[in-house]
Parts: sequence; C-alpha cells; structure tokens
Amino acid sequence: MAAYSKYLTVRHSAIAGATTAAACALLCLLNKRRAAAQHGKRSGKQALQNNEKEGKKERAMVDRVFLARICRILKIMVPRTLCKETGYLLLIAVMLVVRTYCDIWMIQNGTVIESAIIGRSRKDFKKYLFNFIAAMPAISLVNNFLKYGLNELKLCFRVRLTRYLYEEYLKAYTYYKMGNLDNRIANPDQLLTQDVEKFCNSVVDLYSNLSKPFLDIVLYIFKLTSAIGAQGPASMMAYLIISGFFLTRLRRPIGKMTIIEQKYEGEYRYVNSRLITNSEEIAFYNGNLREKQTIHKTFRKLVEHLHNFILFRFSMGFIDTIIAKYLATVVGYLVVSRPFLNLADPRHQNSTHAELLEDYYQSGRMLLRMSQALGRIVLAGREMTRLAGFTARITELMQVLKDLNSGKYQRTMVSQEKDADKKQALPLIPGSGEIINTDNLIKFDHVPLVTPNGDVLIQDLNFEVRSGANVLICGPNGCGKSSLFRVLGELWPLFGGRLTKPVRGKLFYVPQRPYMTLGTLRDQVIYPDTVEDQRKKGISDQVLKEYLDNVQLGQILEREGGWDSVQDWMDVLSGGEKQRMAMARLFYHKPQFAILDECTSAVSVDVEGYIYSHCRKVGITLFTVSHRKSLWKHHEFYLHMDGRGNYEFKKITEDTVEFGS
Repeated sequence: MAAYSKYLTVRHSAIAGATTAAACALLCLLNKRRAAAQHGKRSGKQALQNNEKEGKKERAMVDRVFLARICRILKIMVPRTLCKETGYLLLIAVMLVVRTYCDIWMIQNGTVIESAIIGRSRKDFKKYLFNFIAAMPAISLVNNFLKYGLNELKLCFRVRLTRYLYEEYLKAYTYYKMGNLDNRIANPDQLLTQDVEKFCNSVVDLYSNLSKPFLDIVLYIFKLTSAIGAQGPASMMAYLIISGFFLTRLRRPIGKMTIIEQKYEGEYRYVNSRLITNSEEIAFYNGNLREKQTIHKTFRKLVEHLHNFILFRFSMGFIDTIIAKYLATVVGYLVVSRPFLNLADPRHQNSTHAELLEDYYQSGRMLLRMSQALGRIVLAGREMTRLAGFTARITELMQVLKDLNSGKYQRTMVSQEKDADKKQALPLIPGSGEIINTDNLIKFDHVPLVTPNGDVLIQDLNFEVRSGANVLICGPNGCGKSSLFRVLGELWPLFGGRLTKPVRGKLFYVPQRPYMTLGTLRDQVIYPDTVEDQRKKGISDQVLKEYLDNVQLGQILEREGGWDSVQDWMDVLSGGEKQRMAMARLFYHKPQFAILDECTSAVSVDVEGYIYSHCRKVGITLFTVSHRKSLWKHHEFYLHMDGRGNYEFKKITEDTVEFGS
C-alpha cells in the first residue's frame, strides 16, 4: 500500500510538474505577445491610424454578413442546379453516406471479431475476419472516390471563380483603374491567385468536415438511442451546442488575423516583384542595400504577425483540445456508463459477461465516434472563422470590380483650398463630363484636365483637331502631357465639359517603352489582335514583312527564325528595335489618330522622318510628345503647356519659335 501511495505521489508530481511547465511556457508567450503589441503602439501615430482604418474596414466574423457573402460567391461557383459542380457535390454526399455506413459496419464487425477472440471461437473469428478482408477493396474505393470528388470540386470551384473575376477584371480598362484610380485593393494579383485558391480549398474542406460529422451524429444517435436510450445522445448534443457557442466567441479574431496575413503576404510578394521588374535601374543606382532593407522590413512585419497568429492558435488549440476532445470524451464516458453502472437497468439484468462486454464495446465505440464527430464540428468552427477572412477579401474584390465597371472609384482627393480664392470653384465629380464618339475629329470643349486624386492641371481646355492635322505637344515635365492622353484614351474619368473623339479602336497609343507580349514574332506586330483576327482582316505575312521593312526591321525575321519564333521579346529586342516594332504595329492597325509619346527617342532621325511620312501617307493623324526640333516640320499645330495651368494651341508657321533640341 505504501509503495502504491508512493507511485501515486510520483505520478501526480510528474503531472503537476508538466502542467506547471506548460503554464510557464504559456505565460512567457503571452508576455512576448504583450511586449510586441506595446512595441507596435510605439511604432508611430500614422501606423496606428492606418491600422484603425483597416480594423473598421475589415470585418470577418461568422455572422449574417458572412453567410450572405458566401451565398453570393456560391452562386458564382455553382451557377445552376444541373452542372458539373452539382454532380461532384452529389458524389461527395453519397460517398460520405456510404463511408459512414462502412464505419458502422466496421465497428460492428470489429466488435464481433474481438468477441470471438475473447470467447475462443475459431469459426466465428475466421468468418468475420474474412468478411473484413473481402470488404477492404470496397471501403478503399469509397475513401478514394471521396478524395477524388473533393479534389475535383476544389478545382471546379477555382475555375468558376477565377473566370468570373478575370471577366470583371479584364473588362475594358478595369485592370488599369484598380491600380491607378482606386486605392482600395493594394495587391490584386495576390487576391486573384493565392486567395482564390485558398478560399475554394477552404469551402470544399468545410463542406466535407461539416457534412460528414453531421451525418455521423444523426446515424450514431439513431443507433445509440436504441442501445442506451435517448438521454445519452441528447446530453452530447447539448454539450456540442454550448461548447460550440463558447469557442466561436473565442475564435473571432482569427478572421481579421487571416485578412491581415494575406495583406502582408501580398505586400511581401509585391516588393520582391518590384525588385525583379526594376532590377536594371536598381543596379545602376547600387540600390541593393536599400532594397534589402525594404524587403527585410516588409518580411519582418509579416513574420511578427505570423508569430502572433501562431501564439493565438496555440492558445486556442490548448482550449480547443480540452473542450472539443478531452471533455467530449469525458461526457461520452459518463453517458455510455449509465446503463451499465445502473444495476436496476432491465436491459442488462440477465446479460452474461461476454454479452455485456460486446454491448459495451459496440456502444462505447459508437459513442466515441459520435464524440469525435462532435469535436470535429466544434473544431470546424475554427476553419469557418478563417474562411470568413478569405470570404471578406474575395467579396471586397468583387465589390471593387463592380464599382469600377460601373464608373465608380474611391481615392483620396487632394485639398482644393488653394483654389478657394477663385470666383468659380471646379466641382470635382468624376465622370461628370460627356464623351461623344465621332470619326475623324478630336475636340476638347471646356474640359478640365484633372488627375484622379483631384489635382487640377488645366482649368478649361479648348481645342479642335481634324484628321490630317498633326499636333506637337510640348511643355515641362508634370505639365499634363501624359494626363491629356490618359483622358483622351478614357483611362481617366472626365471631370466636366465635352470630349469629342473616335471610338477606342480608332485611337492608338505608342509609349516610349513599348509593351512586348508573350508569344511569337508575329504576335508582336499584330498585338492585341490574334492570328484569327489577322486572317479576318485579310492581311498576309508578306504585308507584315513590308511593315517591318518600312521601319528597317526586315532582318529580324531571319535573325530570330521566322514568324512563329517564340522568345522573351522584352529582352531579345533592343530599345530602338522595340520602338520600331511598335511603329510597325501602328502601321498594321491603321487607326484614325495615334498618340506618340517620346516613342522614337531611340530611333535615328532618318528612320523617324520616314515613319512620319508613311503615317501621313496612310492617313494616320498624329499627336506627338517629343523634344526634337526635327519633328516640327511634320506637324501643323502645337499645344504648349507651361505647368502652371496655362496653355496655348496654335498653328505652326514660319514665324513659330521651335522648342526642343
């Protein structure tokens, strides 16, 4: 007895020591988190204000708003009753039902096998063991059909949602407006790729993790009610509801922390992609150390948040495990033991020891499976809270896309106090101007030149250009030359007045750094057309060869291996070759008007002269931004902006003073 008492003392001391060590570790982690939070408070007033704004903006909890959001997205992923996604949902549901019945059969068959072993019945042992061996292929097939359905459903959901979002994102100029006019979405690439994938995976996993336990509970309640009465399953369900509500309240921060995690992940990806995109400029500046500081700072912010998130999940995991696993098991023991410990229960008064043992094993295992199912439902609330974070981000993206496609955007506007002394203040209402589509004419009629954030460059712009009259645009940097083209190309909203211009397809823009698409050499000339569009226009490859010859790029066809050669053309072509390729692209499309924004700066004067002569020959009217005096002779008018809100639009004559070099 003394030895037994000593054993208990040692055992309890070990348990107490382990519990004390765990409590100390938890306290250390909490102190670390509190210190990190205090450090964050001292990091600056501006950062605190930004976080408060984010906190007001981002709401990710399991509530009515979450249910409305996810129902809206589910209508996109499952567009109609009879579709491929419905088939996979049905397949998963059937496999879950079959799998649950397989589990019940395995419990019953396993109990009989153990009873045969204890009862030393070789015949029954062989019979039920062979039954189990014969059922193994079917059970394995059910499990793998379930996995197949889940993986296919994740992929189908991702395809549906991705296609929908890209249809909205690549509609007209929405992709441009999101990054340049609206400042609600910082990293759309993160949302369109990683967040969509994680959202679809989370939805399907939640469907499986909720439907299977619910099905288990229903079937096990039916089986257990006949075995131990209705009071036992009812007690377990009451425990599920109480613990579920309690844990859901504790898990609320997970949704917001998920949103912040994805936001920081997007920022970290963005600073790395900037380094790759601007590697040459950074190398010329020897900016590697400065960029390293920026990347480390962004990464450190992500790591600190992930540390806090891990600590929170550790704390929640500690509580989850106790409530959803161990306490559920305790409740299960209390429930299953009642009919066995109650000696007056008529069910077991005449039962033998073997029958009691078999009945207990069967009821106990069913109750254990039921308690595990209850625990999975309770723990699924954690995944649901995390899903609420992804749902909030996807819904915000959908709302921003909808606003931009309807002409609405949100952006911080500059103060207009500097214009308060003017007689008539300019009402800064984006989209309040009128656009009239007319061929062979560009006319600005009392159009204010205003940036998207409300900075007024020119108060009242008035001029008219008809086809055949080239215009040279000049002025200092920041005066509004590029802004004029963005308004003309409908990239920026019109803040007033009336703009008369051809439709978008009849107005072409050639930038200083031309864009080279992914694809063949032919694609570089006909972009954004496809080969099918080229054939519909009746333009042969021989005509494309003439366009290249016109800009002295004919040799590139042989050098790069023909029209179907695929290269990284941004790296293969030099600066001058890319500019001449852009001019060949202009000849192919033959628009009514073309905007040339310093697009011949890397081209020789003689080639430049031929390009302008050919544009006049084929009837392309040009708006040119350039500082070369040699180009004045190719234009009939000039538009000069002084950068202080003034401009002059005049005809070029022999007496005109030429600007530039």
